[in-house]
Amino acid sequence: MKPVAPTVNALEGIRILELGQLIAGPFAAKILGEFGAEVIKVESPVTGDPLRKWRMLHNENSLWWEIQSRNKKSLALDLRDPAAQDVIKRLITECDVLIENFRPGTLESWGLGWEELQSINPKLIMLRVSGYGQTGPYKDRPGFGVVGEAMGGLRHLSGEAGRPPVRVGISIGDSLTALHGVIGILIALRHRDVNGGLGQVIDAALYESVFNMMESLLPEYSVFGAVREPAGSRLPGITPSNAYRCADGKYALIAGNGDAIFRRLMNAIGRPDVAEVSDYAQNDGRAKAADYIDSVIAEWAGKNTLDDVLEALHQARVPAGRVYDIADIVADPHYQAREMIINDTLPDGSPIKVPGIVPKLSATPGGIHSKAPSLGQHSRQLLRDAGLSDEQINDLIKKGVVGTNEAKCTD
Repeated sequence: MKPVAPTVNALEGIRILELGQLIAGPFAAKILGEFGAEVIKVESPVTGDPLRKWRMLHNENSLWWEIQSRNKKSLALDLRDPAAQDVIKRLITECDVLIENFRPGTLESWGLGWEELQSINPKLIMLRVSGYGQTGPYKDRPGFGVVGEAMGGLRHLSGEAGRPPVRVGISIGDSLTALHGVIGILIALRHRDVNGGLGQVIDAALYESVFNMMESLLPEYSVFGAVREPAGSRLPGITPSNAYRCADGKYALIAGNGDAIFRRLMNAIGRPDVAEVSDYAQNDGRAKAADYIDSVIAEWAGKNTLDDVLEALHQARVPAGRVYDIADIVADPHYQAREMIINDTLPDGSPIKVPGIVPKLSATPGGIHSKAPSLGQHSRQLLRDAGLSDEQINDLIKKGVVGTNEAKCTD
C-alpha cells in the first residue's frame, strides 16, 4: 500500500537547499522533504551525487538513490564555477535552510561561507555536517561515518570480546548525524519563527552524534575508571539481556531485565526458584550473577524451537524476538499493518518496495510526493525561478556549469 501524500504538510512553505552528497546531509533533507519541505538538491552536472552509483544498480542507477532522494528536485550545478556560486546566492534569498556536508572551509573557498550567505539572507539556517565539526584541531581532516563511529566510541563496543571490532552493517554514524541535524533545524526554525530570532548555524559532527548515544560510558569511566569492553550480544550491566540459541539453531533475543519481567521470565521457563532469590530482585544483584542467569535461560532455550520459545515468552509478557533479515521484514504482518513496506514503482515502471515514513504523525503525516529525480531534471525551471533568462541558462549549459535532463522528467 502506498500512502497518499497528506493534504496538509507540516513543513509546507519551508525551502531547503541541499549542497551535500552521499549520506549524512542528504538523509537529513530526505526526512524534511517527506514532511512537506521543498528540497532543492544541487549535484555535479557531470556525475551527480556519488550515491547514484552506490550499492546495487537498476538501469545504471542506485536503488538506494531512489529512497534517499525522493521528494527532491535536482539542480545540476558546478559549484566550483563563479557563475554557479552566483546562482547559489540568488537561490539563498528564497531559502529557509541550507544543508551541506563538505569538509570545513570548502564553502568559504567558493565565497559561500556563513558570513556571506547570512548577509544575503539573515533568516537563513545552515546545517553544517562534518566528521569533526567546524572548530577544533581535527576540523580539517576528512571524516566519514566509519571514523565518527570509531572516535565516538561505538566501534570499540561492537563485536565479541577479544576479537576485532566490527561495523554495525550500515552507515549508522551518518544517519545519527542526520537525525541530530534535523533536530537542530527544527529547533532553529522554532526560534526564528516563534521567538523572532534570526537564522543560525547548526554544527553537527559525526563523532559527536555517535558519542551522544554512548549512554553511561563517560560517567562510569569518570567515577570508577571503568572502560566498557565489547560484550557480543549481551548488554553489560543489565541482566538478563542476550541472544540465546534454540533447539533449531536459531537465536531468540530475550530482554528480561525489568524486575517484574525477570520474575515472569523465570516462571515461564520453569525456574521460579531463581526468581525467588532475594539478590536477584533488582538489576544490580542480577548483573553480578549474569553468567549464571544466562546459563539458566540458555538451558531452557536450547530445549525448545525458536517459535516455541517466542510463543511462551509472548504469553508471559516477556520482551523477546527473532533476528530479522530483510526477507523476514518484508513478510512480517506488523510491518505491513504499519505501512512500513510501501509498494512503489521505479521511473521505468518496474515495481519496487521502499521503506515507509517515520515518525508517524496523526494530523500531518509524511508522504512520498515525488520520485527521486534524474540528474538536472529541474535545473531549467529552478534557474528561471531564480530570475535567470533562457539565454543565460542556455549559456551556462553550453559552458558546462549547469546540467539539465528535462527529457527524462517523470513528475
